[in-house]
This record gives sequence, structure tokens and C-alpha cells, in this order.
Amino acid sequence: MAVPFKGNSGAKGRFNPRFNRNPEPEHRINERIRVPQVRLVGDNVTVGVYTTQEALKIAYDLELDLVEISPQADPPVCKAIDYKKFLYEKKKKEKEMKANAKQSEVKEVRFTPGTDDHDFDFKAKHAENFLKEGNKVKAYVQFKGRAIMFKERGELVLLKFAERLAEFGQPETLPKLEGKRMFLMLAPKSAKKKKEDKKES
Repeated sequence: MAVPFKGNSGAKGRFNPRFNRNPEPEHRINERIRVPQVRLVGDNVTVGVYTTQEALKIAYDLELDLVEISPQADPPVCKAIDYKKFLYEKKKKEKEMKANAKQSEVKEVRFTPGTDDHDFDFKAKHAENFLKEGNKVKAYVQFKGRAIMFKERGELVLLKFAERLAEFGQPETLPKLEGKRMFLMLAPKSAKKKKEDKKES
């Protein structure tokens, strides 16, 4: 039985590709779905396998669109929904996820072989905040001129730094010398890891 569609959607004011800036919708909808049968899902429908024409008729009667949401399934899964509302909710969710997914940065903290206790404490406190914010910390000791002769001091500074921040970060590498710099990378600890460490202690 032919479905009396007008335009590209049965419901007034529904998504219509003719008025969409992008001529190809993100999903196949309504008469763009050309497979013989589909698995229909959605609110107020009896879930099951229908001919595509039957599924279109059900969506039309509900004043909804038939949207192909799993084209790789056999048969493809289609949902009876308001396509414009579906796209709006999808974009809203993606925006929220993007806002919540804070990008991790690598923050650098610089020392010298002769860094005094006050400067050390000051920089360690900053690094603690970086780790709490979910950022990695790259601590390095800069050797100038003959200071490279005291690389053991630089290694001690970095190991002391890692020990000081053990509650908040864990070393990804041991102190490593590259040119006139010795560096150590700390990654932030997850809340779960912090709890496990406290239990062990």
C-alpha cells in the first residue's frame, strides 16, 4: 500500500531535505530508506521487523519520521522519531560531551641543580595544582655551562619532586638526560588510584 507522503515527511513542519542547507541528511530518512524491510523501534510502536512500506505507514500515522539509525544491522534498524528533535538532542549531547572532555595539557616546571627549598616548594605547589586539574607535568633541570658536572644533583631534585607529589601524580619516566636538560614526566592520578594508594599505606 502506498503511503500518502507529501514532500519528505508525513508531519507538518518536520525535516525536509529540500529546505536543508546540506542536501544529504546525516541519516537516511523516510523514502530515502530503500531496503525491503527494517527492524522498527521507538516509542508507541510495536518493536519488530516490518516491510519498509509498513514501517513508513506506522511512522506517518504517528506524525513522525522513519530514521535509519543502524544501517549495518540485518535488517537495518529504524526508529520512528521527530527527526528535527532527534538532531537537536544529538547536537546538544555532543556539545555537552565536548565541554566536559577537558583537554589535558603538559605543564612545564623548571629547576636548576641549585634550586633552593623555597623555590622548590613554590614550584611543587604549582605542579600539584596542575595535576589536580588533570594536566601532566614535565619537570626538568636546566644545566648551564659546567653545571652538567652536577647531573646527580639534578636527578635528586627530580626524584624529590616526584616523591613530594606522589599523592597527586605518578612518574611516566625516570629522570632522563637529553642534552643539557634532565626531565621527568608526571601524569595525574585518578581518584580510584589515589584511594588504592591510601589503602596500601
